[in-house]
Amino acid sequence: MSASDPSPLKQAPLKFARSVVAPRIVTLPAAPQPAEIDLARSALVVVDMQNDFLEPDGWFPRLGVDPSPLLAIVPTLQALTASARAAGLPVIFVNWGVRADRAELSAPLLAKASGAGTRPVYGDPSVEGRGRILVEGEWGAATIDALAPEPGDLVVHKHRLSGFHDNEFDSILRNRGIDTLVFTGVNIDRCVFSTLCDASFRGYGCLLVEDACATVSPAFVSDAVLFLVRQLYGVTLSSGDLLAALEDQPQQ
Repeated sequence: MSASDPSPLKQAPLKFARSVVAPRIVTLPAAPQPAEIDLARSALVVVDMQNDFLEPDGWFPRLGVDPSPLLAIVPTLQALTASARAAGLPVIFVNWGVRADRAELSAPLLAKASGAGTRPVYGDPSVEGRGRILVEGEWGAATIDALAPEPGDLVVHKHRLSGFHDNEFDSILRNRGIDTLVFTGVNIDRCVFSTLCDASFRGYGCLLVEDACATVSPAFVSDAVLFLVRQLYGVTLSSGDLLAALEDQPQQ
């Protein structure tokens, strides 16, 4: 049967047209200048707030890393995620989540992360009863209970510092018409910054919430990241200014 032949059954049209969402434009105080964004096309991104980085039995604390600086931003993130949900802004958790067999992880990556084999690394056994380090679906890769994703939130798993490398993150955003990302989480100088840079390279608008990010690195490292974001990739702002803008929005 050719395309011109009459069909014996009346078929519904394929709907390729996308629905148009009404803009919700807000202007936010930011550095180095104010930022105008469309909340209808924006999302709040929460990076790596996971058990293996923050809980006493997790990978980082078991290596001797003090998680206190990372945990300090939890109340701020709780307020931001709650306000984002109420204002209809998608909340997207971007978490480490590697394969159990580590087939996607290169030998150089594993060598660097393990200190040339001197410490446990992705996929290695964790504390008894805690599964394997940062393996998708296991305890270490889960978001901490204090920030557990709620129905309607999205969780994207990654296996590199950037949340965009070799996964579905970009497709999810484009399918939802999202073109602006507000970044929070840990570590500001590692996965947050790497993901933000990749977002900028792909054409997304990038905002970094200064007091909703943290790191275990020295303070001058965070200062350098903030400088670079303001200079090259987007803007930085405070959680208070973002909360004020979100709380002015009608409840969704």
